[in-house]
Amino acid sequence: MPTQTAATGANASLRVQASITAKREGRLLTEPEIAGVVGDFVAGRIPDYQMAAWLATVACRGLNLDETAALTRAYIDGGDRLDLTRVGRPVVDKHSTGGVGDKATLVVTPIVAACGVRMVKMSGRGLGHAGGTIDKLESIPGLRLDLNTDEVYSVVDQTGMVITGQSSSLAPGDGATYALRDVTATVEDIPLIAASIISKKVAVGADGLVLDVKTGEGALIRGQDGARALAQTMVALARRFGLRSQAILTDMSEPMGRAVGNALEVKEALNVLRGEEVPGLSAPCRVLARALLQSADPNLSGIEADQRINRVLKNGEAHDRFIHWATVQGAEPHVLEEPDRLPTAPCVTPVFASRDGWVHRVSPRAIGSAAVRVGAGRLSARAPLDHAAGLVVHHRVGDRVDAGDVLVEIHHSWGNINAAVQEATQAFVIGDEPCPPTTQVHEVIT
Repeated sequence: MPTQTAATGANASLRVQASITAKREGRLLTEPEIAGVVGDFVAGRIPDYQMAAWLATVACRGLNLDETAALTRAYIDGGDRLDLTRVGRPVVDKHSTGGVGDKATLVVTPIVAACGVRMVKMSGRGLGHAGGTIDKLESIPGLRLDLNTDEVYSVVDQTGMVITGQSSSLAPGDGATYALRDVTATVEDIPLIAASIISKKVAVGADGLVLDVKTGEGALIRGQDGARALAQTMVALARRFGLRSQAILTDMSEPMGRAVGNALEVKEALNVLRGEEVPGLSAPCRVLARALLQSADPNLSGIEADQRINRVLKNGEAHDRFIHWATVQGAEPHVLEEPDRLPTAPCVTPVFASRDGWVHRVSPRAIGSAAVRVGAGRLSARAPLDHAAGLVVHHRVGDRVDAGDVLVEIHHSWGNINAAVQEATQAFVIGDEPCPPTTQVHEVIT
């Protein structure tokens, strides 16, 4: 952080102490107070431990929507904003709260672009049991994911879409405080999550936003009531900043689709874009794509949106759009046209069903943890990844299985395969009675 003078540091320290005291006593914080604390921290005038105390206090005492909006604005101030008006058409964006096998961005973005709506997506990396979009895309040889602002505009102009890494110059206040949320146990606080997400989305400058809020065991917020509260807060907050928004509550009580792991997920996304129906993936992606098209054109009916989506999947336009976009961003096109050339693990270890019955549970956290064991994910920010590693889940909740059926395949070249097999085995619960399939889309919040 920048060097501070004793005077400015002392004044800032007193200001943050006063804010902590006020919030601890139950008083609402004003916009200047919140802006002052965040601005002082970004400028290096207050130390980490005081900002950590402030975050913990506001998480414990809560923020109302006015305070959350003030925090969002403070996160944005001092940073860059994209000017997407120069694109000349409506631009939409999506955000997912993340989960195991969540490759929806790889499917939805080219569908929306092939339907004639511009889409700008800035994505991040994964940590723990949930994978990150950038990690998945880095399994494509040559693909550049560190575009500058001018390159973002250029790629959107050429292809109608862009997926790139998150810019550190957008919402600098959020970037400065993000790491502290982990060490202060405030990661799951709804106002702090909402301010973090919406600040970056406002800075991107899209016309419409669709939020994919996960609920279930593998979600950031597991309970449906909490996930709904987060969705409602983000939608209300986005509208405060003039951003047309809606949220879709989708399921994360089992992995999304079959593939879990970077190159494996890219291959599965390409299969969907060729028109293949993948259980647990195709249906929610269609719902998200429909919402994005309607976000760009509120007069578009759901039936018309679905017709456009079906057309670009059936005639190959969505698949071709992905190839065109990736090539413009530096990917080797022959690799994507023949996905078997993507990274492939040398070893595949199957996990078998031990009994007859119906699948009652497929734990996404156990599947995600098994993927981490063989190198498909990371437990620390600088840990290496094996882009070829991962799991392919062959059965979902509600499926009938016989003893000896393959439940999941583990693709690996290094890592702790024994621990991965154990976790993958424990992920499945097989019962004697039939079990209904999981509801994939729970609710739409507008």
